Amino acid sequence: QVQLVESGGGLVQAGGSLRLSCAASGRTFSNYAMGWFRQAPGKEREFVASISSSGRSTYSVDFVKGRFTISRDNAKNTVYLQMNSLKPEDTAVYYCAAARSRSYYLDEYEYTYWGQGTQVTVSS
Repeated sequence: QVQLVESGGGLVQAGGSLRLSCAASGRTFSNYAMGWFRQAPGKEREFVASISSSGRSTYSVDFVKGRFTISRDNAKNTVYLQMNSLKPEDTAVYYCAAARSRSYYLDEYEYTYWGQGTQVTVSS
């Protein structure tokens, strides 16, 4: 089992920044690829970004490229999502997820473990 706990969400004005953290426990963190997903009210959960187990490879969707950065610190068992230039349409619950893999995944069904989510609200 891997337990994931997100933090860092909150209310921010458009153009502002937040850094989400996801702390993992229970297994060897460096064996897991990690991903960030989000779900806005009335919408399906969508992929945001992912990172390989080593941290050397990352991928993010086009609508966050240049604004969001995923990173990890395997010594701290934590994955981060730095979000800059936030827009109202970024408002959602953000989830981190873990997959027992070296390579990152884009598909949510590849991820086994999920956090409880953290709310991000961007006001206009």
